[in-house]
Amino acid sequence: MSTTAVSPSSPDPHDLLILLEVSRAGRFVTAGETLGLNHTTVSRRITALEGALGGRVLSRGAGGWELTDLGRRAVRAAEDVESAMSGILQSDGPLDPIAGVVRISSTDGFSGFVIAPAVAQLRRRHPRLSVEVMNVTRRALQHRSGLDMEVVVGEPQVHRAEAIRLGEYALGMYASHEYLAEYGTPSGIDALADHPLVYFVDSMLQVDDLDAPRRLVPGMQDSLSSTNVFVHVEATRAGAGIGFLPCFLADQHPDLVRLLPDDFDERLPYWLVVRADSLRQPAVAAVADALRRRTVEVQAQLLGRSGGRE
Repeated sequence: MSTTAVSPSSPDPHDLLILLEVSRAGRFVTAGETLGLNHTTVSRRITALEGALGGRVLSRGAGGWELTDLGRRAVRAAEDVESAMSGILQSDGPLDPIAGVVRISSTDGFSGFVIAPAVAQLRRRHPRLSVEVMNVTRRALQHRSGLDMEVVVGEPQVHRAEAIRLGEYALGMYASHEYLAEYGTPSGIDALADHPLVYFVDSMLQVDDLDAPRRLVPGMQDSLSSTNVFVHVEATRAGAGIGFLPCFLADQHPDLVRLLPDDFDERLPYWLVVRADSLRQPAVAAVADALRRRTVEVQAQLLGRSGGRE
C-alpha cells in the first residue's frame, strides 16, 4: 500500500497571529493572557499551524519558545496580517507602519534618561506605537524570547542578533553635603575604606564591568545595596553612605557632591542588542533609531560634563 505525503496547506490567519504573539512573549501562558485564550488553546492552534505548514514553527529554548526558520517565515506573514487588520481600523489616510508593541529590556538609568523621552517624542508622530520596558541589569541574553531588543552595559557576545554601540556613560563616587559634614570628606582612595558603600547587591551583580568599587576599594563595607540604581541615588542623598552612581543621574541633584573625580571616572558603554527578525519590523527599527539619536543628544550629560562638576 502506498502512502502519500501530506502537502502544506494555507494556514489559518488567526493561527498566524497566535504564533506572532508567542514569538513576542516566548511563552504560551503569557501569549494566551494577551490574546484572551488559555495556554491549551494556544498550544492546540500552534499544532494546527504546524500541520498546515508541514513543519515545526517553534523550538524549546532556555528562555522560552524560539522560532525555527519556518517559524520566522510564518511570523513575517503574520506581521503582514496584523498590519492589514490594523489598517481596517485606521481612519482614512496612509497606513502608518510604525505601530504595535515593542518590548525592551534595559537598565533602570538608561530607561528613565534615554528610553522614556525618546519614546515619548516618537509617539507624538506615531500614536499607535506602544513600548514595554522591563528593567534589569544583566549580560545580553543568548535567547531573547519575548523581547525585541535589549540595552546592556559592556560589549555583548551574542549570536543571531545585531549589537549596536550606543555610547558611553561615566560613574563616580558621590555623597550628600549632610553626610560629608557629619563624617568628613575622604582625601583619597584609601580614606574611602572608612566609609560605607551604596551600590548594587554584590551577589546579584551580573555585569563584570560594574565591579569598580569593590575592585578599587575592597575595604568599603556595604551600607544599602539594591538592584535598582534609583535606590542608589536616593539612599546616597539620604546619607546612607557614599554611592557609586551614574553621573547623569547624580549630577541632577545639587545636594550631592562628586568625590575624587580623578580617581573614580569609570567609563562604560551602552550597547543595543536587537533580534535580527525584529529589526526588520518598522516599529522596532524606529525605536532603535530613536534610542541612538537620544543617546547622541545627551552624550555630554551621560559623561558627567554638565552641572560644572568636571
